[in-house]
Amino acid sequence: GASAFQVAPALRPGSLAKHALSLRPQQQVAAPSFHRAVTTSPQTVGPQTVVAAASDGTMTPRQMEEWIYSFNKIIIDTVYDIICFLYPVTGGKRDFARFYVLETVARVPYFAYLSVMHLRETFGERDPKLGERMRTHYAEADNELHHLLIMESLGGNSSIIDRSVAQAMAFGYYWYVTGVYAISEPAAYHLSELIENHAYDTYNKYLTEHEEMLKSMPVPDIARKYYIEDNPFLFDLFCTVKDRDEEGNFSQRRPKLETLYDVFVNVRDDEKEHWKTLCNLVQYNDMQGVENKNVVSTQPKPPELPAAPP
Repeated sequence: GASAFQVAPALRPGSLAKHALSLRPQQQVAAPSFHRAVTTSPQTVGPQTVVAAASDGTMTPRQMEEWIYSFNKIIIDTVYDIICFLYPVTGGKRDFARFYVLETVARVPYFAYLSVMHLRETFGERDPKLGERMRTHYAEADNELHHLLIMESLGGNSSIIDRSVAQAMAFGYYWYVTGVYAISEPAAYHLSELIENHAYDTYNKYLTEHEEMLKSMPVPDIARKYYIEDNPFLFDLFCTVKDRDEEGNFSQRRPKLETLYDVFVNVRDDEKEHWKTLCNLVQYNDMQGVENKNVVSTQPKPPELPAAPP
């Protein structure tokens, strides 16, 4: 699994921030209870059990059916391997084309989720969790869009071939995720959990291997605008699994940008935020299922042992 992300202390301006955050009482200073009361019978979403209460009243993580887990992993690993084959890391400008393709594909699931959720709303579904998740998934899509815009500003989309590859993969993947999400939300969330884990590892490795080059390059204007100048409401909205201070209050990431290296650190850390939210959705059917330090990757369900002979 990926290591814990760094929290930058710098504050960002924005006269509308307090007003915007006041619209979201669940993200105010008081931290919610992460061990929520659940009934003794399992809740379900689609064909799979989501979460059940343990004997001490806390929630136990749901494990994926082994065949779904393995199939999802094959799909994501195959897509990732194709991108790695077409766009090997060289330490040059072509690396930004690789990240452009990755970000084009990585943002697709969030608006696939939104498409299904909007359709359910149209047909009368009024689950309070639906609206909450729609707002968070929109914020996640907006975050991934800005990753994409950063890579475009670095010349990642300068080739029509790269644009065609990225858009073709994204188009096909959108319809696949839409179909999976309509049938099984946990299975669709698990696909993205795997993608975000790959993304985090990819950026982390790139930061380690090309630190000197990245520190020699300036901060793109779009990155400065998104991470520092814009109202942080949407940025805070997708960070659903936050660290807490000694008083139990939520901390807030406030990026500090001096070079392109800092931009890539924040892009990497954004991917970790998405991964944590997705792990909680898969395992607990709750974006804040467990707090930051307890989030782990989803595991396949172990095979059932044969029944003992009478």
